[in-house]
Amino acid sequence: MEYFDEGSGQKIIPQVASEPSQGVGRAFLAFMYEAYHDDKQRGNIVLKLHPKLAPYYCAVFPLVKNKPEIVAKAEEVYKLLKSAYTAMYDESGSVGRRYARADEIGIKYCMTIDFDSLTDDCVTIRDRDTTKQERIKISKLKERLFELYIQ
Repeated sequence: MEYFDEGSGQKIIPQVASEPSQGVGRAFLAFMYEAYHDDKQRGNIVLKLHPKLAPYYCAVFPLVKNKPEIVAKAEEVYKLLKSAYTAMYDESGSVGRRYARADEIGIKYCMTIDFDSLTDDCVTIRDRDTTKQERIKISKLKERLFELYIQ
């Protein structure tokens, strides 16, 4: 990487003082590089994007897809959330696989509707980064997600 200038008889080593480009693509790659984690304990990739950068803020999962009452309750919760947040609905595969898929695309919170949800009108919120779960009333769900968003 040396250049010899015959006129002056000097060897010149080119140097760049600073990075010449600071475009959107470079910022995107910096965020992706920082957020990408290969979680050996979970056995999957976790994209720990900031909630404002994630493609979806939350997801709604029915525990099973062959029970119409659970699916109906999950769809009700999804309709409630999609008006306020970027939300997705997924019922394919096991809940564990759905959590893993959500982790890989950076979804911060997942709501699971189970058999108890039919009687107590609560859902389980799972945090992507800590995998901690919290049970909360559906009527308080939008407010709780907002609290988590501004933390």
